[in-house]
Amino acid sequence: MTDTERCPVDDLATDYDIFDPDYVRDPVPAWAELRDRCPIAHTERYGGSWMPTRYEDVQAMAKMVPELSSANPGPIVIDPPNEFRDQNRQGYNAAAPITADPPEQSWTRKALLPHFTPKAIAPERSYSEQLCNDLIDGFVDAGSCDGAVDYAQQIPPRVIASKLGVDQSRVDDFIGWVRGVLEFGLTDPELRLKNSDLIRNFFAEEVTARRANPRDDLITALCQTEVDGRALPDEVIIGMCNLQLVAGIDTTWSSIGSALWHFATHDDDRRRMADADDALWDTAIEELLRFYSPVTMARNAIETVEYGGITMEPGDKVLMNFPGANHDPEVFDDPDTLILDRQRNRHIAFGAGIHRCAGSNLARMEMEVSLRTWFSRIPEFTLGDPDAVTWAGGQVRGPRILPIVIG
Repeated sequence: MTDTERCPVDDLATDYDIFDPDYVRDPVPAWAELRDRCPIAHTERYGGSWMPTRYEDVQAMAKMVPELSSANPGPIVIDPPNEFRDQNRQGYNAAAPITADPPEQSWTRKALLPHFTPKAIAPERSYSEQLCNDLIDGFVDAGSCDGAVDYAQQIPPRVIASKLGVDQSRVDDFIGWVRGVLEFGLTDPELRLKNSDLIRNFFAEEVTARRANPRDDLITALCQTEVDGRALPDEVIIGMCNLQLVAGIDTTWSSIGSALWHFATHDDDRRRMADADDALWDTAIEELLRFYSPVTMARNAIETVEYGGITMEPGDKVLMNFPGANHDPEVFDDPDTLILDRQRNRHIAFGAGIHRCAGSNLARMEMEVSLRTWFSRIPEFTLGDPDAVTWAGGQVRGPRILPIVIG
């Protein structure tokens, strides 16, 4: 549906549209309105969904497992035809542990977590630092760049490719596939399925190759991982690799891009970060994650759920609105102001409950390194053309075009 075809929103409480251009550009006013008068909103658009806006409600719903199921929730708002659902049920687009309920969620998460501890991701830090400097070398002398396309979008795909041990020359493919799943594919189930298929087939070949010729990378490590004395099935490993690509790329580049947009449009904060010490960097990263939380996950009700005065019926989709929860004034003082040295910050940008992001350590590292390297090389920068900035919304929100003037 194009912007010109989209029907205007009459009442956010009963007809919200997370693809509405105004909502995508700035959803904070919508959350504030709903939080006051209808904290769990509903819409019939795109097959229908519920959306909580309060921190307490999002936390509670995220922990309703398996009543609100994470198993193959499908696109965030579009109900795909039955043939797409059937393929998902067969593991066609599996991405355990995030698209699984216990007990599968438990043992797949247990298998994955050791590879994303601070110690396990340490080798990626030096790679990330060199990568960020190389990217900046490519545009700094020109005096301008697209902070999203030339920088933010380039970092996570290459870091993930390095960790997985896959061909770096395929990065443009990775970016296209992920956008096809999480951006353009949200309103086009066939496109989403096509790109999901491309990702799955790519990693199926990689897993087969590692079985034959082990290497020092994450795919090989997963091929050699056992849970309760049994090796991980190939389909599960393929799903875990799919998870790294789909959940680990767009989310992080959106966070990096949103941070660059903020500093390009807030001179006082930019100047402060140019001279920041480690303590300020620590709180600033967490505050940027809170304020610009990029990810909204989906759950499916598999039984009738009564909560907060509403009734969710089997098959209803529920949006885990982590970004909205992170702006709840009941939890955060002055929530709609970004405070770089905010001390009390119990944000849930990485989710809540058993499905909390397993790759949060890697995402934090990428964000910190990318921003620290940027400020060490480019302490002064502004937004080039505000009207040229574009944002993606839906499952992952972040800038896609971000013209920046250096100096």
